[in-house]
Amino acid sequence: MHFVLLVGALSFFADFTYEGARSVLGPFLGSVGASATIIGIVAGFGELAGYGLRVVSGTAADATRRFWPIAIVGYIVQMTAVPTLTLVHSWQAAALLIILERIGKAIRNPPRDVMLSYAAQRIGGYGWAFGIHEAFDQMGAMIGPLVVAAVIARGGQYGMAFAMLAIPAAANLCLLAIARFVFPRPQDMGHDHEETNSREGFSSRYWVYLVGAGLVAAGFADYSLIAYHWARTHVLSTNWIPVFYAIAMATSGTASLALGRLFDRFGFRLLIFLTIATMFFAPLVFLGHDPRWALAGAVLWGMGMGVHESIIPAAVAPMVATAKRASAFGTFTAAYGACWFIGSALIGWIYDRSVGEAVLFCVASQAAAIPLFIWVGR
Repeated sequence: MHFVLLVGALSFFADFTYEGARSVLGPFLGSVGASATIIGIVAGFGELAGYGLRVVSGTAADATRRFWPIAIVGYIVQMTAVPTLTLVHSWQAAALLIILERIGKAIRNPPRDVMLSYAAQRIGGYGWAFGIHEAFDQMGAMIGPLVVAAVIARGGQYGMAFAMLAIPAAANLCLLAIARFVFPRPQDMGHDHEETNSREGFSSRYWVYLVGAGLVAAGFADYSLIAYHWARTHVLSTNWIPVFYAIAMATSGTASLALGRLFDRFGFRLLIFLTIATMFFAPLVFLGHDPRWALAGAVLWGMGMGVHESIIPAAVAPMVATAKRASAFGTFTAAYGACWFIGSALIGWIYDRSVGEAVLFCVASQAAAIPLFIWVGR
């Protein structure tokens, strides 16, 4: 539990940094000349890089068992990319840094998730461990956007807000050094005998689950596009957009604690219910012209993010052998990111032509995953 809490604190400052920036990336990109299509492509390609490269990171972690060195490189790349946004004045340069930040996350996540899964075997369940971690994660994701909103509300520019995020980025790197020193070998916490033969390939339920998760990702609009829509249609003023993002992150973090415990108890029945509930975020955020509907959509979107970041990866861990777990996380999230990229690009392209059709695509893609989750659950 000490390890889970320490890594949770590490993620608190990481999310403080990059989610603070992401809360205004849509309007920021728009202010430097990007269209909705460009925003969708940049956000989607960032997720593609952020998830796709996890195959490389996960495979390297399994092959070398050097979980900390790989994770440390990823954190350094990610934490330096965000404050550097204060120096750019074109959407092309901003896009490069946005993608670089996602690459840093791609490098560090598979080894970090594997280390968490070892600790999960000692504290009562994968859902509980990932849920606790996600709560810290989203607490940072709530506070970061609020700080950015406060800077902008007091007359600050986007560049000043990005510069302020250098403080939590530095705190993250300091905690990273402490975690590496206190827990040099997290894999020693695991129980290898609980897993299946490491020579076996991934099971059929793993691949079917991956397809279902990919459909959910494809239909889950990035907040950058949502923020762009709210700013363009004047549903929200610019300084309220990061506040709504903070509310979404607070919802995600609060729900993840309870949902993690419930997932350990009810399994895929909970995931099916949550998929049905959260897919209605799209009509609320894109079709409503009242801030109250936008708020309801932000809450559902945040709950969906909690599912993406805690329950969906937690379900992968017991499906594979310990020795192949980093590869499993990497492969799973790579495909997941590819679907997110394709979906984000499509949603942005459809949005430029018809908002209603973009909403229909979001709902239909996520609904298509439900039969697959039912099969995996059975």
